[in-house]
Amino acid sequence: MIDRSLNNRPLGPNSGTQIWRDLLFLHWKIPTEELRPLVPKELEIDTYDGQSFVALVPFRMCEICPPWLPKRLAFTFFETNVRTYVLHKGKPGVYFFSLDASSRLAVWAARLGWSLPYYYAKMQSESRGELRTYRCTRGHVRSLVEFSPSGDLETAKPGTMEHFLLERYVLFVKRSGIIYSGTVHHAPYSYQPSIVNRLDDSLVANSGLKLPKNMPDLAHYSPGVNVEVFRIAPD
Repeated sequence: MIDRSLNNRPLGPNSGTQIWRDLLFLHWKIPTEELRPLVPKELEIDTYDGQSFVALVPFRMCEICPPWLPKRLAFTFFETNVRTYVLHKGKPGVYFFSLDASSRLAVWAARLGWSLPYYYAKMQSESRGELRTYRCTRGHVRSLVEFSPSGDLETAKPGTMEHFLLERYVLFVKRSGIIYSGTVHHAPYSYQPSIVNRLDDSLVANSGLKLPKNMPDLAHYSPGVNVEVFRIAPD
């Protein structure tokens, strides 16, 4: 039995703090058999009511600060990741196909310290009233999404699809033939549904996935959370 209701902080000091702001979660339902060749065999594809998902998530990473860095030197950048949901030894988590960041330093640090598939990209965000836009460009690979948050903010209840998709606190990565896990800790997301007005994306396709349709099945916006980050270790 998988317990998805727990969000326990790991013991000991963190390896850094961050603030994640203005997150947009776009989700598509996708056949598990299309995901399976792209995910390490040690990881089980996680599903909700038998359905697997792929996600595109643009947001702002703010006040990135390892413990040894003075807060005044913390830095901020944009990120867009492409991910799916997996299990390892019964533990639910995230597997990333790609992560684009607008900071070369962040890309270098994440690749070296976490073995994550980070890439440098030019990114920007705009807001015009309720309409928000994220842009990401990495060579010929691009993503543009225009959206408007809609509805009241709420917190996902365990057992719901929103909880399955949003409340993920562990990432898995394969390094030197071994599965490692890294944990983050934060309060549950406050989120609201969003209306996607325009989407032009090739990041997901660049990961080797063919989406069944252009527009996502689900779109959620969160104002953000304060995050503690913990080092990866063999899982």
